[in-house]
Amino acid sequence: EHPKKNPYNTLVLINDKGEIVQKYRKLLPWTPIEGWTPGNLGTIVTEGPKGMKVSMIICDDGNYPEIWRDCAMKGAELIIRPQGYMYPAKDQQVQVSKTMAWCNQVYVAVANAAGFDGVYTYFGHSAIIGSDGRTLGECGTESNGIQYAQLSISGIRDARANDQSQNQLFKLTHRGYTGVYANGDGEKGVAECPFDWYKTWVNNPKLAQEM
Repeated sequence: EHPKKNPYNTLVLINDKGEIVQKYRKLLPWTPIEGWTPGNLGTIVTEGPKGMKVSMIICDDGNYPEIWRDCAMKGAELIIRPQGYMYPAKDQQVQVSKTMAWCNQVYVAVANAAGFDGVYTYFGHSAIIGSDGRTLGECGTESNGIQYAQLSISGIRDARANDQSQNQLFKLTHRGYTGVYANGDGEKGVAECPFDWYKTWVNNPKLAQEM
């Protein structure tokens, strides 16, 4: 947008009519290596195929739990994450996708680079993860692998609406509702955010940088 400043790392979602329906700018560039300008559009949720709600993040974005939670709390049912990770991070990155799917009750589709580009060797293993954290489909180390899986819109919506002990999204904003109800103080639990650092980040971001 600015001729003398670095560009954004931008990912677009295109529908079956060839229309751009989402334009996401990477919020958390891989510093100090990447010199992209940090994104300024936040996370975005767009209606995808058959009404499934889709968000996108890019590579290093996914190493921050906050971005997954932000997408999920906005209603995302599928989070797409293209990435370019090398072998030293294989175990960690495979685990991140599964853990974030589980913690946020969301489907995850990861497209990781594979093969050697003359400098780095990428581990591949692009995958589709269920909202319970289990792998539904996974490629190997091949350069042109394709995988597919069936995603249930009704299933994920029912889980978010009715699951109990594993309903992380609901329990976060209805904290301790079992005990609150037993105490006679209502059935919705505690709504207020209990995390001091997040309050500081929102209310005094300069101070948060010093913490």
